[in-house]
Amino acid sequence: MAHQSAKVVSVVREADLQAAVISLAHSFGYRVTHFRPARTIDGGWRTALQGDEGFPDCFLAKPGRAIAAELKSERGQLRPAQAAWLKTLAAAGIEVYVWRPTDWQSGAIEAALAGTGSR
Repeated sequence: MAHQSAKVVSVVREADLQAAVISLAHSFGYRVTHFRPARTIDGGWRTALQGDEGFPDCFLAKPGRAIAAELKSERGQLRPAQAAWLKTLAAAGIEVYVWRPTDWQSGAIEAALAGTGSR
């Protein structure tokens, strides 16, 4: 299946970036997981999980390759728990990225998914 060029889709918000990354990853043959947060009764956000918090937004895998990607807005900062997960996964041999909308616009995300980019 042909993949959709990253330049075709405009992304600004983190949610837009997430949807675009997932779609592009699928077009490259990756299996993708993302854990969705839910709004609590008091108006906060929680992601149902058991274990250590801060797991990357997207985990992508296909034969011979696995990628953990934390998606951030242009000004978004990694929380310490997120940085710890990325460091641990990288030490385990997983490719790790922090992607922002400018990475989409520059083609860096498409290159990474195609296997032609740099970490």
